[in-house]
Amino acid sequence: MTAELPLSCEELLTTTRSVRYGLDLDRAVDPALVEDCLRIALQAPSGNNRQNWRWIVVTDPRVRADVAEVYRAAFYERNSAGLDRPADLPEGMRSVLVSARALADRLHRVPVLVIPCLEVPGGRLPAGNQAGLWASLLPAAWSYALAARSRGLVTAWTAVHLDREREVADLLGLPPTVRQGALLPTAHPLRDTFGPGPRLPLDQVLHHDGWQGPRPA
Repeated sequence: MTAELPLSCEELLTTTRSVRYGLDLDRAVDPALVEDCLRIALQAPSGNNRQNWRWIVVTDPRVRADVAEVYRAAFYERNSAGLDRPADLPEGMRSVLVSARALADRLHRVPVLVIPCLEVPGGRLPAGNQAGLWASLLPAAWSYALAARSRGLVTAWTAVHLDREREVADLLGLPPTVRQGALLPTAHPLRDTFGPGPRLPLDQVLHHDGWQGPRPA
């Protein structure tokens, strides 16, 4: 399914959602379409133009099943308390957990799994602030999600599998110097339209000239 009219820039930026329920699990995704989206993603910023990103696209049903098995184990381990006592969670968190569980249980059926990675010298992540490191990958991963949305596909941003990153790396034959940054299940949607997500008002999260506001004169 694709929208009849091209999305405006604002609509693209405000309606690209993490789609967990509404994935068409029975419709194949053209690999050329995924590669087209990745070509766009490669225009994202890269620190010092190193371009040390690497992209794993998983379409083989056997490999998808293996990755999904590790993902499910990580998901249930991470969310055991919430799954055991869902009534203790706020409504918003409860609904997200339910949809996230649906994705985990069906991940092996999603036609394409895209795993953005970074080549890291020695494979060891630096101590302390890693913002600069991941800023060379995560904007490109989001550009992929935006490009997919603009071409009639949907994605779900998740990183649960990173709790068992080494297991997934072994399944995919990744060398020790390659670290994973996210996982983006990709499929055609079961519906055409998406709206903006629920967000706090800007005035609740905006600070001018410091946390406490402008300095006294």
